Amino acid sequence: MEISEIRVHLRNEEKLKAFVTVTFDHVFVVRNMKIIQGTKGLILCMPSRKLADGTYKDIAHPITADYRKMLEDRILAAYETEAKKPGAHARTAGAGDDDA
Repeated sequence: MEISEIRVHLRNEEKLKAFVTVTFDHVFVVRNMKIIQGTKGLILCMPSRKLADGTYKDIAHPITADYRKMLEDRILAAYETEAKKPGAHARTAGAGDDDA
């Protein structure tokens, strides 16, 4: 499965650094991945939903550690590229990500 496109939507928040949308093989998209600033660096969080007991469960996620590592590396590289662009601006919480 090839990554066709990575779209990074920067955020101007203390911990939430970006939302990410990834397209696979030009036919399947996963939205609402998050890049979070953790205590040991940036973390990629998969899209999740809150359960009745207050915990969160991933909606979509890589099955193997190798694919997860490759996906994280590609997404974090795209984030770094986007963050370094001149004039890159980050939106604050509350702004929508309704692009297709």
